[in-house]
Amino acid sequence: MSWENQSSLSEFLLLGLPLRPEHQDLFFTLFLGMYLTTVLGNMLIILLIRLDSRLHTPMYFFLSHLALTDVSFSSVTIPKMLMNMRTQHPFISYPECLLQIYFYLFFGCVDNLLLAVMAYDRYVAICHPLRYSTILRKELCVMLVAGSWIISCASALLHTLLLARLVFCANTTIPHFFCSLSILLKLSCSNTSLNELAIFIVGAAAAVFPLCGILVSYGSIGASISKVPSTKSICKALSTCGSHLSVVSLFYGTVVIVYFSPSSRNSNNKDMIASLMYTVVTPMLNPFIYSLRNRDMKLALGILSRSYILFSK
Repeated sequence: MSWENQSSLSEFLLLGLPLRPEHQDLFFTLFLGMYLTTVLGNMLIILLIRLDSRLHTPMYFFLSHLALTDVSFSSVTIPKMLMNMRTQHPFISYPECLLQIYFYLFFGCVDNLLLAVMAYDRYVAICHPLRYSTILRKELCVMLVAGSWIISCASALLHTLLLARLVFCANTTIPHFFCSLSILLKLSCSNTSLNELAIFIVGAAAAVFPLCGILVSYGSIGASISKVPSTKSICKALSTCGSHLSVVSLFYGTVVIVYFSPSSRNSNNKDMIASLMYTVVTPMLNPFIYSLRNRDMKLALGILSRSYILFSK
């Protein structure tokens, strides 16, 4: 490839989901409905936590940031995918592609770290209930959330800057519905060993450390319950961390099911399935999990509904 061809690079072609033309309208309606449900559900959680003073606790403080992250994570890729499904110009500019990669990595990492922070919150609530308010002071909660955002920002920025230095070949077709870091590395004509090293070290650390924190937290919770194996203590633990455990299982279960199950699908299709789970399905289900399994959230929703009915009369 000549330098002239590389220097004229201005956009990539997104092939999108491998759908038949007659199915485009159906899946457009489906994904639009799921995206709107994600936005409305998570924004409702943020609103409830903001308005109800009984929800001004560390657990709901972390949950509000998780809801904000879920909305942002979905908004990075889904609107562009929906727009491309309705137009005949499924292209994305080079700067927009870099921005999409940055925010995808950023919010994905924040989501992962917040799940670990929330696991620690559940550990303190069950194993040290009398010291809960003392341990999880407001300053510590703010520091944990701020640390999650800062670490994620640095990690995503590192990968994006390393990607921006690469030279791309004449083939600028991306077999995905958004700019995927792994696919762009394959399209590059440059040496990507530094990028792959960063993914192995920084990316693995951003995924492994939070998972280890979650496993340690729930391992400690299990050990604490086993010391007093009563039905009451087990039910209390399930009611306290059942919602978070469901979200964690959904988040990490996607990786296990998609990437470790025997299948005839190629790696690109597996990557697309995983991306759809992370950006569409999981953020949409999280509000239902936390509202349907949480008594405080259902009570706050009931109060908000009654207040709306009174004001609307």
